[in-house]
This record gives sequence, C-alpha cells and structure tokens, in this order.
Amino acid sequence: MAKYSLNDAAVVKARELIDARQYVLDSDWGDVQPGAEAQNAYLESHSWQEYSGWHLGLTEGANDETKARYAFVYGDLRRLHRSGLIACVYRAAEWRHKDVEVAAHHLLQYLDRKTGLEPTRPIDGA
Repeated sequence: MAKYSLNDAAVVKARELIDARQYVLDSDWGDVQPGAEAQNAYLESHSWQEYSGWHLGLTEGANDETKARYAFVYGDLRRLHRSGLIACVYRAAEWRHKDVEVAAHHLLQYLDRKTGLEPTRPIDGA
C-alpha cells in the first residue's frame, strides 16, 4: 500500500478557499471530482505547484511533477467541495493515513463553522 505525507501547502490553500468562500456545500463527489481529462486540461495552463495545492496527500517515493505524486483531491480544481473533504476523511481513515485524515477532518470542521453548520448541541465527552 502506498504511503502518504501531508501536503501542508494544500491545507493552507484549502483554508484560503474557505475564507474566500470558494466552496460548494452540496455536491455529489462522484460527479464533480476531477477525472484524468480535467486534470490534464488544468495542467495545460497551471503549474505543478498549483496542481499540488488541490491534493492533501503526497505519495512517498513518487516523482515530483507526476500525477502519481498527488493524492486526496478535495476540490474540482476551481472550488473546494465539502463532499471532497468528506471523501478525503473517509479514504484516509479507511487506509490509515492519519495525518491526511486529521487534516481533512479539521478542514471539514473549519468549513462547517464558517458556514454555520455547527452541531446544535454539544456531543457528550467532547
């Protein structure tokens, strides 16, 4: 199984997108996540550094400036998607990539606070 490190620059970019209100709260991630064609089109007019900012994970051992290097995409390469963050939390938790899981969870909570989606009552033990 591949190992991933947290892409700190992507965490910063995600927070900036949230602060700038560049997000979608309700979407079907299966329909909006960028496929190979969308990624290739993005790379035609953007740098690898910009591309990497959309991915919370960096594949250890993969070469820089290859799509294999970047994992856990959270947006459609224009806006952050809440469903994308949820997918990152789920996938990272499933495969035990704790740093990515925790970062995606914190970003999801940050987005929810910014958009008024906080819990209506405290959770016991929290």
